[in-house]
This record gives sequence, structure tokens and C-alpha cells, in this order.
Amino acid sequence: MNAAPTPNADPSLAGGPNAAETTPDSEHRGLVAMLPRGLRGFALLARFDRPIGWWLLFWPGAWAVALAGGAVARWDLILWLLVGAIAMRGAGCVYNDIVDRDLDASVARTRNRPLASGAVSLRAAWVWLLLLCLVGLIVLVQLRLPAAIVSVAAILPVAAYPFMKRITWWPQVWLGLVFSWAALVGWTEAWGSLAAGGALLYAGSIFWVVGYDTVYAIQDREDDALVGIRSSALRMGRHVRGGVGVCYALAIVLWAAALWQVRADPLALAALLPVAGHLAWQVVTLRPDDGTGALARFRSNRFAGLLMFLACVVVGTPL
Repeated sequence: MNAAPTPNADPSLAGGPNAAETTPDSEHRGLVAMLPRGLRGFALLARFDRPIGWWLLFWPGAWAVALAGGAVARWDLILWLLVGAIAMRGAGCVYNDIVDRDLDASVARTRNRPLASGAVSLRAAWVWLLLLCLVGLIVLVQLRLPAAIVSVAAILPVAAYPFMKRITWWPQVWLGLVFSWAALVGWTEAWGSLAAGGALLYAGSIFWVVGYDTVYAIQDREDDALVGIRSSALRMGRHVRGGVGVCYALAIVLWAAALWQVRADPLALAALLPVAGHLAWQVVTLRPDDGTGALARFRSNRFAGLLMFLACVVVGTPL
């Protein structure tokens, strides 16, 4: 790895008092802290100590079911999507750590991850990955064939994601494609086919993911620049707050178009005001040199997802 800062990195990130604080990625807290040491490493490997990840993976699917009119009638589908989000987010984290174990050992926030630290062996990690995928398979067989096909189509984008940070400054865009995929699955299952409303919801979710993961990447900008990892937070440099604002604005516009497909009524768009206000708060209060604050705003997207879900329930539920 090249130890010199990358040319496109913001010079102000090269250390000093303005360098972003980092929060360790693996934390022994909650129920995870109560597990025996032998099991704790596997729970940390799947990020069970950090539920924010599966909430963010789950919400686009729940939005799609609600906007397609299934918030009440297809409550079981929403629960299955939640189970699938927990299992597949865990599987994605295990796979990501397998691929990135050497890079993780070079970054302060990730060097304590179970694989990077040696707490879990590579072979055991592969077995754990297969078990989590088995849970995902159980969820998959609950879907009708069209939605199942859409779900399986996500395998290649998911497999490619860990390599994106090595070849592009915008790995967050690829993450958006992956983390928004449940919108396509949920819409296809609840609506019966993939229509414009579902596609627009998916597109808006991609920009939402790019925005919040750029906020998350603020924590790692200094270390990423040193070890050669690329990210949208580094690419945006001093304009990171404006860049996040543009991503969130595009998400709202596309979500408004999705809602319009279901109910062409200007009043229906008012349902987006709470989530739009929350995203605006994130942008206005975001400080690019405050890693702890950035993490708090990233985690607040769990609440943003809930607000968007309520908007979809209001617009999608038949009068």
C-alpha cells in the first residue's frame, strides 16, 4: 500500500486537531457482551452489536410493500423481509471482512474486527457465512417466483461490492445499488410486477444510501487516505456537506415521483415533509471534522427510514 496521502484527498485531513475521531467498529455491548467468548466473535463478525445496518437494509423493502398497498395485508412479508435483512446484512459483513481482512488491520476503526484481529479464523468465517446464507434461503422460498428471481439477481452486485473501494472513488454508489435492492423485491412481491413506482423508490433509495454512507465514511477519511482506500467522502473533500445535501435532495425528488405514481395528488407529497425535514437537519448540522457527530447522524437514518415508511403507509394504503 502507498503510505502517502492520495492526491485527491482534502489536505486538511492529514491529521492534527481537525482529524475526525473514530469509533471502534466492533463493540462489546448489549446482548452481544453477554455471549460466551467463543460465540461473541461470530456475533461481532456479523455486526449483531450494530443493528443500524440491518435496519437500513430492511427499510427500502418495507417502504415498497407499504407503498404497493400491502402494509396491513402483507404484514407477514414485512416480517420476512426483516428476518432476511438481519441474516443477509450479517452475511454481507462476514463476506466483506473476509475480503478486506488485510485492509481492516490497517484502519484504526476496523483493526479490532474478529478476522483482522485473529479472534475468528478464516475457515470458521466461511462456515458462518454459509449458515447466514441458509437463513436467507429460508426467506427466499417464502417469495413468489418473480420476486425470488429479483432477489437472487442481487448476488453479483453484493459479491462485487467489497472490491469497489479499490477501483472507484464512489463505492457508496455501489452500496446504494445493493442496500436498496429490497425495494425491488418488496415491490415485485406486493405489486405482482416491477412497475415505475417501485423503480423510482429504488432509485431514490440509492441516493439516500450514498448520502448516509458518505456521512459514515467521514470517520475514516484520514486512515482511508493513508492506506489508499477510496470513498465519496474523500472525493468530495471540503464539499462533503453539500454533496450529501445533493444526494438527499435527489432522494426526496425521486421518492416524490414514486408516491405520485401511486396517488397523483399534491397532498400525498406532504407525507414526505417529515423525512425531508430530518434529512435537512442532518445536512445543516453535519461537521466534516467531527467523526463522532457524523456517526450520530448516520445512525439517525434508522429514524429517517421509519419516517419514510410512514409516508408510504399513508400514501399506499387504500382509502
